[in-house]
Parts: sequence; structure tokens; C-alpha cells
Amino acid sequence: MNAEIIAVGSELLLGQIANTNAKFISSQLSELGINVYYHSVIGDNGGRLKKAIEIAESRADLIIFSGGLGPTKDDLTKETIAEHLNVPLVFDEKALETIEKFFTNQGRPLTENNRKQALVLQGSEVLVNHHGLAPGMLLQKGGRTYILLPGPPKELEPMFQFEVKPKLASLISKGGIILSHVLRFYGIGEAELETKIQHILDAQSNPTIAPLASDGEVTLRITAKADSKAEAWELINEKKREILSIVGKYNYGVDDDTLASKAVEMLLHNRLTISAAESLTAGLFQSELAEIPGVSGTLVGGMVTYTEEAKIQQLGIPKELLNQYGIVSSECAASMARNVRKKFGTDIGIGLTGAAGPEPHDGEPAGTIWIGIAIGEDVVTRKLQLSGLRNTNRLCTVKYTLSYLIRLLEEKGYQKV
Repeated sequence: MNAEIIAVGSELLLGQIANTNAKFISSQLSELGINVYYHSVIGDNGGRLKKAIEIAESRADLIIFSGGLGPTKDDLTKETIAEHLNVPLVFDEKALETIEKFFTNQGRPLTENNRKQALVLQGSEVLVNHHGLAPGMLLQKGGRTYILLPGPPKELEPMFQFEVKPKLASLISKGGIILSHVLRFYGIGEAELETKIQHILDAQSNPTIAPLASDGEVTLRITAKADSKAEAWELINEKKREILSIVGKYNYGVDDDTLASKAVEMLLHNRLTISAAESLTAGLFQSELAEIPGVSGTLVGGMVTYTEEAKIQQLGIPKELLNQYGIVSSECAASMARNVRKKFGTDIGIGLTGAAGPEPHDGEPAGTIWIGIAIGEDVVTRKLQLSGLRNTNRLCTVKYTLSYLIRLLEEKGYQKV
């Protein structure tokens, strides 16, 4: 099955909002082994949308629309599709009841344009919107499948996950099972990883393997089709073992794991506490940890010591050390890690300093980063030379620190979860 995604809305073309829906839908379709060859973005214009549909029909058998299902005059997706397919629009009673109840509870009158949100393509499967008013639709006609989804991501994403995805899985697997499993890698680039497993990629059939690079990480999505879940997992695990036998040392987790979640798991499992002193990352390291539930069991606190004065006054770093070695130095990072650990009484202290860019800092070129990690009385440092944009460098610093911390703890004999 080949798919095309058509996003509708002039605000997308004007750059007022990003087309995150297409990214989300594509990632979900890849889990099902559905190919996406084209993304289209059309403004709120019926004529142009109709032409886009005609083009999509010439090259895809699954066409997914996002946006244009709302109550305003420029919401014209389903009207245009209805006219194009010569399918009438009819009221869905359940959707209309939901809309009426919403306005009653709000104490507001139900206007005719809000009633139109309950109109659906006749003969379509209605997709329930649990987070908004406009229902989605799935219609099969002329050998193609048309799916209409609301534009707001908070409505589209759960509707796709819980309404659309199971229906598509059933359509393409004909009663069988489709399973996906994601392997997550850090410390190796996409090109290098692909080169190392090229023979596996060249020979793939079932399962399929899809590489993806994002924010310094690489993922491999393994998707298997089988008659049962057990058979699908058998296919996935066989391919997983083959891949990890080659690049396993770079694998840090699976599926929804993140470097932060794996670090927190390891710290909690080994009953270790952590604190951090951050300069260029300005709290980003602690923020990444704080996204993980249960982190209060390990993260005690930290400091943002952005200036030289803050490092001296708040962390107690000797001015003579900074004068001799500079702020962007191994000695500064080590002192930050050592002092924040003592200040907060934790098992581990993190010190991050560097030149995020785009300008040099303290005589060091942009992208020069020093990481300090104090585990007990032992302190190690690591230098990075990054070449990204300012905020990319900050995020890469945090991710590398998390990866380096996990590796150091393993080397010291702490158990990895």
C-alpha cells in the first residue's frame, strides 16, 4: 500500500504553524510498513485541493487528509472530497449528539456552522473524536482508501493511534499481525550504521528495516508481518540479534526509551543521586532528566552558573583556576562537577561548560565543549568539538553527557537496567 498525505490549511503555507501532522502520520505509517512517497500542502481553496486529490489518486492507493473539517467557511476538505467522489454528506447522529451536548454544557447556542462538523461522507466509517468535535472518516471507493482527520494535533494523534491505525493494520494484513520494534543507537552516525549493516538492509523483505536519524541519534524500526503475534516477534527478534551482533555496542534502548530515561532507570536501580552545574546548557540537562517520572528519587538539584562570577561565587571555583585554564576547559568542567556534588551531597556531580556558538567564547572556538562527571571522589572529563547551530550544540552536549554517564557507571560495575 502506497500513501500520500495532504495537509489542508493556508496557515501551513504562510508559515504560521509547522506541518507536524505529516511527520506524525508518516512515522505511524512506517510502523505498518506502508510507503509514503509524497506530502502535499494545500491552502484553503477547493479548486486547488481538487487538483491535488486527482494527482494523489494517480500515484497512491491510500490518501490521508489532515485539516479542514472545522466549522468555519474555509474548512472545506470534506465538501471538496464529497463533490470529487460524488458522495453525499449526511449527518452522523452520534457526532451531532456530541456537538449538541458540548454547546449545552458550555451554555452557548449551537450555530448552523457548528452543526456542519457532524456531516460525514455517506458510507464512510466514522472515526470518533475524543478530544474535539469534528469526527474523522475512512472511506473506501474505487480501489482507494480516503481518510479524513482533523487538523489540531491533540485531536489527530489520538484519533490516528486508536481509530485509524487498527483499521489500516486490518486492511493490509488481512487478519494477520503487523508489529514494529525500534532499536535506538547513540554514538554512531546514520551513514556509518547503514554501512555496517548494509548486507542486512539489502536482503530485507519480512521484516522490513527502516533507518532514521534525529538529533544525533539513529533508530532502526523493524516491522514484521505474520499470522500471529508470536510469529511476528520471532521474526523481529531474529533480525534484532543479527543487527546487534554488529552494532550492539551503540544500542542504548528500544521503542520509547530515551537516553534520559535509561540514565534515570540506571541511577534509580543503583540508588544513586545526582546533581548538575550547567553553563552553556543552562539547565537543559536537568530539564531532560525531569521529564522522566520518578526522577525525584535521584535528581537532588543543581545550578545554572552561566557567568564566571557565578562559577566563583555560587560554586566556589577558585578564580585562579579560571584565570589559568579558562572557563572552557577540562579543569573548569572537573571543578564544576566536583563542587556541585559536594554542595548538594550527591553521589554524582555533572559539570558542563563550553562555547555553544555561534561566536567563540573565552578564546575557544564555537562548539568546544567540556563535560565533567564526578562519581564519588573520581572525576573524569571529556572534550567535544561540535559543529552544529547553537541550540543543536546544547542538545548534543546533554545527550552525549547522558550516554557518557551510562557508560562510566557500567565500567564501574553498576547494573544497567
